[in-house]
Amino acid sequence: MSRKSIERNISYDSVRQLYYVNMDYGLDENGKRVRVYHTYTSLPLARKALLQFSTERVLCRQVLPKPMTLDQWLEYWMEEVVKPNRAETTVYGYRKIIDNHVSPALGELPLQKLSPQDIQKYYNMLMRKKGLSPNTVRRHHDLLSAALRMAVKQDVLARCPTERVEPPRQVPFEAEFYGPEDLRRLCLLSEGTWLELVVKLAGGLGLRREEICGLRWPNVDFANRVVRIKEARTAAGASIVQKSTKTRSSTRTLYLSDDLYALLLREQQRQQQDCIRAGRDWDGDGMVLLDRHGEPHSPNAVSLGFTRFIRRHNMPKITLHGLRHTFATVASAQGAPLFDIGKALGHSTPATTGRIYTHLLDQTHARILNRVAAVMK
Repeated sequence: MSRKSIERNISYDSVRQLYYVNMDYGLDENGKRVRVYHTYTSLPLARKALLQFSTERVLCRQVLPKPMTLDQWLEYWMEEVVKPNRAETTVYGYRKIIDNHVSPALGELPLQKLSPQDIQKYYNMLMRKKGLSPNTVRRHHDLLSAALRMAVKQDVLARCPTERVEPPRQVPFEAEFYGPEDLRRLCLLSEGTWLELVVKLAGGLGLRREEICGLRWPNVDFANRVVRIKEARTAAGASIVQKSTKTRSSTRTLYLSDDLYALLLREQQRQQQDCIRAGRDWDGDGMVLLDRHGEPHSPNAVSLGFTRFIRRHNMPKITLHGLRHTFATVASAQGAPLFDIGKALGHSTPATTGRIYTHLLDQTHARILNRVAAVMK
C-alpha cells in the first residue's frame, strides 16, 4: 500500500505525496461512526488541521457532516421555522427573495461549505449586476443571517458565515411629505370622492395604508370620538390578508376631529342606505373603506388610485405613505412634541420617530435655539 500511518489519525500517501487526516466526528443519529478524510500537502498543515479539529470537538464546535445544500436548508427553515411563527406577508416576502435571488445564486452550494466570501460576492453581485439598492440587499442579509443562525442552533453549522461578512451600509431614509398648503389643496380636491376618506385618515391621523384598509366599524367609537387601530389589511402576492397590527405599539387609540367624525358618520350612513336599497342587512362588523361594488378595497388598488389622482390633478409627486409623513411634519410645525407624534404614528420608541424624521429633529432644534437666543437678547 502506498498510504502508511505516520502519526495518530495522520497517514502519508507516497504515490500522491499527500498527507491524509482522519477526522472522527463520532456517532450519528443512527449509531454509525462518521469519519471524514482531508488531504494536505505537508505534515505541518496536516497537524495544524487535526489540532484545530480536535480543539473544536472538545469545545463542542464541531457538527456532523451533512450532504445538504443551502436550498434544502432554506426549504426546511421556511416550512418548519418561518411559516408557523411569522405572518403570511412575511413568509411571502421571504419566499420572493429566496426564489428570485438566493436560490439561483447560492442554492446549489453545500450548506456546510458556504463561505463568507460566497455571501460577500453575492451581495456585490446584487448591487452591481442586478441594480438592487443597499437597503434592499440588507434585507437579503437579514434573511440569510436568520436562516444560518438557526442552522447553528440546530447543530447543522458550526459557525454562521454571515457574521464574517460586511453587509451594505444602509442609506438613510428620506421621508417625502407635503407642506400645509399642498395638504389643504389635496383635501379640497378629494372632497366628495372615494379617496377623501383615505386622504384624511392618512394625512389627518397618520394611518398606514394597511391600517386604513383594515379599519372596521366596531373600531370606530362615535360615542367617545375615537378610532381604535387594531387591524391591518395587506397584500401577500395575490392574497389579501386581514391581520392584527404589526406591533403592540401600532395598536393605538386616536381622537377624531370634527371633520373626520362627520366624514366617517356620513360614510356609515351611506353604506347603510346602500344595503337598504339592495334589500340586505347592513353588516355593522364590516370594513369602513369599500369600493363601488361594496367590497373591501385592495391595499395595492388604493395606492394605485391615489397615485393616479395626484398625477391627474398635477399635484407634487408623493406616495400614499407620504401622507403619513406629512401628518408628522405638519404636527411638528404646529408645536407637537416628537414623543406625541411617535405615539400617534404607532412607533415603538421616540428613537424610531427621530430616525425616520430627521428633518423634524432639525426643526425642533432650530426652534429651541431661536427661543434661547430670544431670551439672551
